[in-house]
Amino acid sequence: MSQLSNLFLSIGKPVKDEYGRTIGKVASFALTPKGQFDAVFIEFNDGKFSKQPMEHLKFDGAEVTFISTVKSRASVLCDQIPLIWRKDQALKDLAEKKKISPEIYQELHTSFDSILNQLKKDAQILTDEIADQIDNCDEQLKTLSYAVVNLELEHEIGKIDEAAYKSAFALLQETLKRINAQKSDMEQTKSKISNIMLGDSPEIEQKIKSKIAPEAKVNIEPVNEAPELPEPPVVVYVKEVGKAGI
Repeated sequence: MSQLSNLFLSIGKPVKDEYGRTIGKVASFALTPKGQFDAVFIEFNDGKFSKQPMEHLKFDGAEVTFISTVKSRASVLCDQIPLIWRKDQALKDLAEKKKISPEIYQELHTSFDSILNQLKKDAQILTDEIADQIDNCDEQLKTLSYAVVNLELEHEIGKIDEAAYKSAFALLQETLKRINAQKSDMEQTKSKISNIMLGDSPEIEQKIKSKIAPEAKVNIEPVNEAPELPEPPVVVYVKEVGKAGI
C-alpha cells in the first residue's frame, strides 16, 4: 500500500525527459482490476493527453522521468535480433548433426529468416527516426550558435547589462548540455542498432559462440563507439520553444 501511495503522490508532478526538460505532468494512473499499476496518463506541454505504459516512466521519489520511446524500441530490437539469430544458428547445428530432418530444418529456418528480416526492417525505420532526431539536435545547436553571437554583440556595445548577460549565459549552458547529451545518446543508440543489423555486435558474436562452445574463449574486436563530441561554443538560449521530442 505504501508503494501505491508513493505513486499516487506523483499525480500533478512534472514529468521530465532523460535530459532534464519538463515535458508535461502526471494526470492520473490506470490500474488493473487487481490494483496493479498498468499505465500513466500524462498531460504534455502542448495540452494533449497520452496514456503511456509504466515501463516508459521512471519514478524516483518526487521525480518522474519519461524514458525515450526510441531507446525503448531500440533495446527491444537489440535483444530480439540476436535471439532469433542465435536460434537460427542452433537450428543449423542440429541439422548438421542429423538431429532434425531437412524438412523440419527448412521450415523453421524459413520462419526464423522471415522474423529476422522483419526485425531488421523495423530497425532500419528506427534508425531513420534517430537520424532525424540527431539532425534536429544539430539545427538547435546551430540556432544557439547564432544566438550567442547576437548576445555577445549586444553585450559588447552595452545594450545588455552584466546581470542579464550572466543569467542568459547560465541558461544557455544548461540548455546546451541537454542538447549535446541527447545528441550523444542518439548517436550511440544508432551505432548500436547499426552494429546489430550488420552482425558486428560483440553481443551477437558472444551469444552465438557461447551457445556453440560455452567453454571456448573468444577474442572479439571491440566495436568503435560514437566519437566524443567536441566542446560546443558558448551560446545563449533566450527562450525555450517548441515541444519536447520524445
